[in-house]
Amino acid sequence: MNEGVPNPNIPTMGVDDVVEALFNMYYGAATGHGSFRDLPSVMLWGPPGVGKSQGVRQIGDRIATATGKRVNVTDIRLLLYSPNDLLGLPVASDDKSRVIWLRPEVLSMDPSDDVVNVLLLDEISAAPPIVQAAAYQITLDRACGEHRLPENCLVIAAGNRLSDRSTTYRMPKALANRLLHIEVEPDFASWRRWAVGAGVSDKIIAYLAFRPDRLMAFDATLDDHAFASPRSWAMASNILNGIKGDIETVFPLICGLVGTGAASEFRAWTRVYHQLPDVENIFAGKERHVPQKADALYALVSAISAHARYYLYNPTAIEHSIKYAQRLPPDFSVMLLKDYLNLAPDCRETLMRIPRFSRWVGEMGGLLNGSF
Repeated sequence: MNEGVPNPNIPTMGVDDVVEALFNMYYGAATGHGSFRDLPSVMLWGPPGVGKSQGVRQIGDRIATATGKRVNVTDIRLLLYSPNDLLGLPVASDDKSRVIWLRPEVLSMDPSDDVVNVLLLDEISAAPPIVQAAAYQITLDRACGEHRLPENCLVIAAGNRLSDRSTTYRMPKALANRLLHIEVEPDFASWRRWAVGAGVSDKIIAYLAFRPDRLMAFDATLDDHAFASPRSWAMASNILNGIKGDIETVFPLICGLVGTGAASEFRAWTRVYHQLPDVENIFAGKERHVPQKADALYALVSAISAHARYYLYNPTAIEHSIKYAQRLPPDFSVMLLKDYLNLAPDCRETLMRIPRFSRWVGEMGGLLNGSF
């Protein structure tokens, strides 16, 4: 196949759509109505940092939530492996008449009926051909040498495209024709839903909501080592969260993750936070001022949803914040409530027990576009 950008012969999806489509494919086998062995192994293509690996973990979370089973995700970064790491080590049998291959620990999976194993073969396109050969046997035959995967295991591979100019080997057409291919594209809406639940810095979420085109700035024609991607913004968030969001003290480090241009624009944009109402007063029911400018509204919505994580089980505080949200322009009010729905796994049930929230859903729920 030609791993180009874009590839018109395979579907291109955001992470959320990939998770939804593959969850639907796997659900029957996960609940005992079919077999993972009968389903095709999947190959996720995409630029570095777009969220391929994170998407696989989200599929595991969806399966666990829907089935009540324990899901084990085994992430094998093939670039770091040798063939023996997958095939195991040969030893003589007790009677010295034959060779027995010891199963590698990484392929020792729990075959229990109440478990689903997810095997992620990451960076498959960057692994040396001799390692790829062993990995391809796993994707095609669900076996590696003498070792077979258990029946409760699904296999997903991921890698960069040739056009990404990363270390990439062309996939043989005979192998490509045996896999289900999906190209993963940057998608801010998918990333935001994940970021809210993951506790990503509200400043980063707000900035990218205002400038979603800055989520991904990968350009294969440039030799930049630092560039904006869903992954690098998440790493920048970890730094900001560790120093209470003071970007000035860690600005050079942010530059080293997303590049100087993106970091400088982000730093300048964060100055809007000085214009925001007091978020604590919003949850206390004491704030009435609503900003008018779009940049301040984006920042305010992200700041409120970040604080809501600490008030989720305080109905009075949440009700105050929803009352305030209803005074925002409709698009921003809906944006905030969508964020609330992604704060925690049980947040929908918790929020529906709050009278003002359930009334709000009845009045404006149609604007949630399927989020509720």
